[in-house]
Amino acid sequence: MKFNALMHISFYTDHMEEMIDFYCHKLGLKQKVLVRNKSYKGRTDRPQMATLAENDPEDIFNVYIELTPGQFIELFPAKEGQTNDVAWNSRLGYSHFSLTVDDIFETKRALEENGIVPDSKPSKGPSETWQMWIHDPDGNKIEIMQYTERSYQVVGHID
Repeated sequence: MKFNALMHISFYTDHMEEMIDFYCHKLGLKQKVLVRNKSYKGRTDRPQMATLAENDPEDIFNVYIELTPGQFIELFPAKEGQTNDVAWNSRLGYSHFSLTVDDIFETKRALEENGIVPDSKPSKGPSETWQMWIHDPDGNKIEIMQYTERSYQVVGHID
């Protein structure tokens, strides 16, 4: 078995417009897909989605925002009864996702120009990789990283 890449990471949001604005306008990514509920009209293999298509045909079903060719952030509108997750780093499972950049200091400057205040300053972690943190409008943590020639992720490191 061989995997080629991480295709997407997905979030439910009750701030769809703000999330699209953040990822597309502030981070400079591209919205590539917008699917409305009506696309599931008559789908007998997906009865729950077919019901959405009948009840709210023009509502957004999902959005794909492209990070790089073939890699996306997928957004779904929040569903009734969903609750906010617990505070970061206090549960098992999802923690954050990371994006790599060529110049972390230039990225910090560009983020600030776009109105994003980083949660931390660029610093090197023990893996010899530059890192800083931001978050999206829903509070999802995003790690921004820049590899160095000594980055463990590049040269390997088993301790």
